[in-house]
Amino acid sequence: MTTAPQLIRVLLVDNHTLVRAGLRALLQNIEGIEVVAEAGDGREALRLIADRHPDVVLMDVAMPEMNGLEAAAHVVKEFPDVRVIILSMYANEEYVLQALRLGALGYLLKDAGINELELAIRASCQGETYLSPGVSKHIIGDYLRRVGDESSSLSQLTSRQREILQLIAEGRTTKEIALLLFISVKTVETHRMQLMKRLDIYDVAGLVRYAIRMGLVIPDS
Repeated sequence: MTTAPQLIRVLLVDNHTLVRAGLRALLQNIEGIEVVAEAGDGREALRLIADRHPDVVLMDVAMPEMNGLEAAAHVVKEFPDVRVIILSMYANEEYVLQALRLGALGYLLKDAGINELELAIRASCQGETYLSPGVSKHIIGDYLRRVGDESSSLSQLTSRQREILQLIAEGRTTKEIALLLFISVKTVETHRMQLMKRLDIYDVAGLVRYAIRMGLVIPDS
């Protein structure tokens, strides 16, 4: 008597309701895959991972408060058995390399077909890296050349500094950041000073440009 294959439990994370609905509709047609929950941002995703225990997280990059790359870093650290696949409209080299550095097992472009989506999910469950064909040839070679090099300036920031950098770039005030992260205004100011020093950027406009370039925020998103 054979045992039925175990369902792959998937969490969808995207701040656009229609995108999540489209992904859910696609995944419902794939045997052996079940969508167990949906989240609209990185913070909600972390709460749902702890509660629903998905096998795979499909994570958008550009989301408010905590972007998909930062959330992926938390998932890899706090839930090592959960596989992260980044979803994005952008084949930007820095986004892909950052996702790989942070431990994501896949980077899938949003114009991918249903077969590619299934391949990415099943590959990640086997512990294999899956990149969309549109980015893989160029990125894999570059990643292999750079994997042993000094990490990027963004990866030299602490997790808290990256969170604060994103919120600054989104136009949040120091007080708003303190309330959102449950820390004091003085602590926010200290983190901001430290990240400015580490990045050698000493004005908010420069931090915003840097955050956009590194994929922490998307212009007009």
